[in-house]
Formats: sequence, C-alpha cells, structure tokens
Amino acid sequence: MKKIKPVIKIFIGVAVLVFVITVFFLTQQNGSLESGTLQNWKTASNERRVAAAQILIGEDANTELLVACVDKMSELPDSGEMMVRDAVSLCHTGIKLKENL
Repeated sequence: MKKIKPVIKIFIGVAVLVFVITVFFLTQQNGSLESGTLQNWKTASNERRVAAAQILIGEDANTELLVACVDKMSELPDSGEMMVRDAVSLCHTGIKLKENL
C-alpha cells in the first residue's frame, strides 16, 4: 500500500497538469477575425471589421457597404456560428451582382 500511494499521487498530479494545459489552450482565442465566426464579428471594433473585409476581398472598393452587409447578417437569428469569410463572400458577391445589373 505504501508503494501504491506515491504512484497514485503522481498519476493524479499528471492528470491535473494535462487537464489545466488542455483547458488553457482551448480557451485561447484565435486573433484572426477573418477565420472567426459572426459572433466574433459582433464583438470586434469597426477598424478590425474594415481590415478583415479588405483582407478577405482584396480591394478597398465598397468596404463600408460590405461591413454594413456583414453587420446585418450577424444580427440574424442563429447566425453566430457562420464563418466571417463565408458572410463576406456572400455580401461581396451580392454587391458585384448589383453593380453589374
């Protein structure tokens, strides 16, 4: 019994350490808004939104309209899990279609 107690203590210590490290890495947020969800979009500043939109579409044209479109999409129910890049792509496609009509 005396030999088992230190082994159990070491096992519990290692398990707690692995758990803490896992929780730490899972709670770290990705700093990139471009690969985030619309829930991240809602909490981001306007400067980060504009920068993410410019990065994703690769141009400066219609950036304000694009940001407004994605803002509107982020307010829809159950849209929090949608990826920002998908929403920007949809809005950008809609803007381009409207320009060509």
